[in-house]
Amino acid sequence: MDAEEARQTDVKLRRMGIPWVVAPVDPEAPAGKWGVYDSVEPSTRKPITPDVLGDVMAKLRATRPVPSGKRQAPTRGFALLPKQD
Repeated sequence: MDAEEARQTDVKLRRMGIPWVVAPVDPEAPAGKWGVYDSVEPSTRKPITPDVLGDVMAKLRATRPVPSGKRQAPTRGFALLPKQD
């Protein structure tokens, strides 16, 4: 995945409370490919495969829908009161 896809994946993981890390495959080349890992430390981290990531995201989405991120603006209007005699 590229940097933009990585940013979107990171947002989704955080919203769902998953502690995985989205980072460049090569820490020296952040403009290159990115992946999902189990920890921050490049020397000890293990990659989360796309299949596992997809399965986990699908299961979590089924139990807890992801908020759309779009908030509806407050509705404004007028309250019309009945005529008083």
